[in-house]
Amino acid sequence: MITKSKSQQRERRRKRIRAKVVGTEARPRLAIFKSNKAIYAQIIDDDKGVTLASATSLTLKGKTKTDQSKQVGIAVAKAAIAKGIKKAVFDRGGFIYTGRVQALAEGAREGGLEF
Repeated sequence: MITKSKSQQRERRRKRIRAKVVGTEARPRLAIFKSNKAIYAQIIDDDKGVTLASATSLTLKGKTKTDQSKQVGIAVAKAAIAKGIKKAVFDRGGFIYTGRVQALAEGAREGGLEF
């Protein structure tokens, strides 16, 4: 029996999600990545291969990582709305939808992004 590392398992989940989730010009993809220290969010147009807006928790000060994640969601939503983007598809990047990932998604919805 071959055991796979956590990163290999996440990569398999990420590929499975990306086979179904595609960002277009009308509805770009909100992609996230989280590390142990920070969380990153990007609005991506996959047709052109261009990042339209981004935000990271490296520049934010918050009490907890979950609070920082929510602030990143709000920041990326404001940046997207400033560029005229109101709808997106959510790409959780193979991460489970709980904790920091959920906080970022709720923050983006709170900031005015629809998905």
